[in-house]
Amino acid sequence: MSKNVDWDDQRAFLAVMETGSLSAAARRMGLSQPTVRARIKGLEAALGTTLFTRSVHGLVPTPTAEAMAAPARAMAHASEAMMRAASADSAIAAGRVRLSVSEFVGIEVLPPMLRSLRDKHPQLTVEFELSNSRADLLDQQVDVAVRMHPPEQSALVAKKVPLIRLGLFAHRDYLAVYGRPTTKADIRDHLFIGPDRNRGDLAVAAQIAGSVPVSWIARTDSHPAQLALARAGLGIAVAQIPAAARYPELERVLPDEELPQLPTWIVTHENLRRLPRVAALFDHLVEGFESYGRR
Repeated sequence: MSKNVDWDDQRAFLAVMETGSLSAAARRMGLSQPTVRARIKGLEAALGTTLFTRSVHGLVPTPTAEAMAAPARAMAHASEAMMRAASADSAIAAGRVRLSVSEFVGIEVLPPMLRSLRDKHPQLTVEFELSNSRADLLDQQVDVAVRMHPPEQSALVAKKVPLIRLGLFAHRDYLAVYGRPTTKADIRDHLFIGPDRNRGDLAVAAQIAGSVPVSWIARTDSHPAQLALARAGLGIAVAQIPAAARYPELERVLPDEELPQLPTWIVTHENLRRLPRVAALFDHLVEGFESYGRR
């Protein structure tokens, strides 16, 4: 095995591992497919082993490749964190800062906050990671995260912001046809948009319905999709009250129905908290979510 392993070859390996094909890896990296193939071959030669075999389903990683995936991913995250750290003068709020948020927050909540952030810090570039699973702040996959669960690791710094209230919403055209429910018993006469497999969301749905049968017109675990379906007039959906209130076509129904509230924290690593680019985003999000939660 050669002691010199090219980092670009490792990046190509990780791209193939995560995408499952040379062509998809080439698109992700902005390279040609022959170039990616050559880099995989170069890495295999340097390591003295085979990393992928071909099958009818595409490239299949060998056990050696499977074992290499986690270290390669950790190296890629470390490289990205290094580039973000070097992207600007450490004395000003400028450069790249990576943010992890859920789908709904990234689509429905964050954009207005980032507009005012741009006005305050025009040299700051925010890189989004939209995912409902947690990004790892400890190994600095991201610099800042918005979470609905408190961090458990002592190396993380978190600021709790106001609870986000949930409510039931429907399009006014839907209500014109089906009527407005005034009691929980009226639910049997309505169409609902709700969760598919998410246990927490299913528990909320069960709380709303109680013993009353519910007619589901659409089911998805995507919160932005649920809101979009309600805005299209398909039925009644649960949504964050401050976000849904921005759409004049939506009206709140059963406002006296108490739904769970979403606890929210802004989180970063203690080693990053004082960096101007990270502090600017962290503090701005705290301010933005404090205002959002009070609406």
